[in-house]
Amino acid sequence: MPARDLYHDAVRNALIKDGWTITHDPYWMKVGGKDMFVDLGAERLLAAEKADQKIAVESKSFISTSEMDDLKNAIGTFVIYQTALAAKEPERRLFLAVPQSVIKEFFEEALGQLLLKNHLVRIIGYNSETEEITQWIL
Repeated sequence: MPARDLYHDAVRNALIKDGWTITHDPYWMKVGGKDMFVDLGAERLLAAEKADQKIAVESKSFISTSEMDDLKNAIGTFVIYQTALAAKEPERRLFLAVPQSVIKEFFEEALGQLLLKNHLVRIIGYNSETEEITQWIL
């Protein structure tokens, strides 16, 4: 099993504060002979729809010395996990959890906007100090 992201617990706690129940830590998938571990699986009951909403969350801290390497790693991981998740559990939506500062640095800029516009990634922004979700970008 891979090492946890630096902010794994902050993301977990933020999801709980936002009304999510953590169902998997980590969310394990196997495709062929390859094991994959998405950081978290969560769900919550949507009372109005009387149905469960299910998500998987991959957390990335973006703390290396190369911002572009962090971005390539995060997007590549997201695409691989999204592809596997679509085959295994298509009703579960994958999100990439990043600190709110990363949203400002990447996803509010031109390259990030292109990634979002082309539906290559869904984002959860969070504050690592308060352990709260600050933004959902679908």
